[in-house]
Amino acid sequence: MEIRIFDVERGFCALVIADNGNVVLIDCGQNQTTGFMPSDYLPANGCGGIELFIVSNYDEDHLSDLPRLCQRIPIQIVHRNGSITANQLRTLKLRAGPILPGVESLLNTIGTYTKDVAKHPEFPDIEFAFFCNNYPMFEDTNNLSLVTFLHYHGLHIIFPGDLERAGWNALLNQQPFINHLGRVNLFVASQHGRESGYCAEIFEYCQPELVIIPEESIQYETRETVYEKHAIGIKVGDSRRYVLSTHSAGMITIHQRPGGNPLINTAR
Repeated sequence: MEIRIFDVERGFCALVIADNGNVVLIDCGQNQTTGFMPSDYLPANGCGGIELFIVSNYDEDHLSDLPRLCQRIPIQIVHRNGSITANQLRTLKLRAGPILPGVESLLNTIGTYTKDVAKHPEFPDIEFAFFCNNYPMFEDTNNLSLVTFLHYHGLHIIFPGDLERAGWNALLNQQPFINHLGRVNLFVASQHGRESGYCAEIFEYCQPELVIIPEESIQYETRETVYEKHAIGIKVGDSRRYVLSTHSAGMITIHQRPGGNPLINTAR
């Protein structure tokens, strides 16, 4: 099994390739500086379809390539925080200004992906768990983020979208969430490592080997140092690392084989 976390500046995009070749795409942000677009990358790397598309956050930076992605690659299942309808989401987004193309594409997609799937795609040995806060308990898109846990043999990773402190604390009231959190050894920081996404209480239950920060640039020096103190450390190349950012490392690739430890490579 392999996970690729792409450098998409201030957005997010990660690819999961199961042992049978089935594909999970988490968000579809793009990098305007480098020209990276998942709608180009996936076909160029042999991906003819997305079995599961996970929407972790309802903001444009997580969805910017969705219009083109929908045109180029078939998507079998879309999974999102379903507590909010398309009409409610449209109203919520309009409060902040005009609706941009990625979000508009998602709103259209929500209306299309409404039928039950006769046969769910298989992801051998991968266990998924999803948690989210409900609308209208929260009325901001960050705290309506869909949190995804992925467990596969010795790899246990969390993708929390742009969850903020209030949203973290609300989910900590759920014992199943805490149980999954306690298994995590790779932690993707929410809100691109910003202070608003940091919740110290999380690390009372979670001791990751590595924290991954998806970000455009280091805007706050505390981003890495705050998370570094919570990480145990893991070998990346020839050194032991506690925090990796896509800004400095480029694409982060995680290989996991049954019975082994995660093998992490960077593009830089």
